Amino acid sequence: MWMSLSRDKMTITREQDMVPFRNRVKEAAVKIGMGLVNQTKLITAASELFRNMIRYAGKGEVLIEVISKGRESGIRLTFSDQGPGIADIALAMQDGYSTGKSLGLGLPGTKRLVNEFTLQSTLGQGTTITIVKWKNG
Repeated sequence: MWMSLSRDKMTITREQDMVPFRNRVKEAAVKIGMGLVNQTKLITAASELFRNMIRYAGKGEVLIEVISKGRESGIRLTFSDQGPGIADIALAMQDGYSTGKSLGLGLPGTKRLVNEFTLQSTLGQGTTITIVKWKNG
């Protein structure tokens, strides 16, 4: 079982929040000594989820946590919004699927960049996506 060592909540309301958000994620990753490759994977995944939140829900919030499990440390990001929700999660998790006419990573690409990925969504109520990237993962 993991333990939360620090928590930082950030409200996302516009595209311009991307740079400060990415900086906070990077600061947390640097603090635990995460290597550059894993930092890049984490920030890429986080940026994709940030864009999805702005595009589909308009706004939301992200909880940035430093976590540990035994001797392993990592970063957990929880994206929560009160947007329209995802109608077909299985379809949204298929490679190549996009409702936004983009060639972005999409949810399956994001999932491949991190060690843990959970998605909960209720139509008309919103979506919560949690990702974890372990320092050495």
